[in-house]
Amino acid sequence: MNDDVLLQGADRKLRASLDIFFASIDAYIDFDPARAYTPKELEPYDALSDRFLRAFESSIRYFRTLEGVREVAPSESFRDLLNRRERYRAITSTGAWLEMRDTRNRIAHEYLPEEQAKLYRAIVGPAATELLHVRSTIGGAAA
Repeated sequence: MNDDVLLQGADRKLRASLDIFFASIDAYIDFDPARAYTPKELEPYDALSDRFLRAFESSIRYFRTLEGVREVAPSESFRDLLNRRERYRAITSTGAWLEMRDTRNRIAHEYLPEEQAKLYRAIVGPAATELLHVRSTIGGAAA
């Protein structure tokens, strides 16, 4: 398979995952940790978490595909990959993406409402800002 086809596929998947993630962001209502939600009421929060996971993972796959197509050698670590993306201004900071990875990892293990509220704030705040930046740079000079 040629490089253009691989990159176009990764680009398409990333755009689709970002579109659905931002649909959840647009519909987000602050999570109240003191409230007892019904399972039905929790569905938008579960969707937000799942869509964040997919957007994050799709971004990383896109970065790796782009690196494979355009760079002589692949990054040796996740941090190296992020540093390279930051140098190209495809992301705003490596630190933001390390925080997003931490958020991604905590999603599966946080069940206390106060901690869930923190995760949702991280997703709709800094993570959404960073993913918006990625969406604006896909296929551009920063890619």
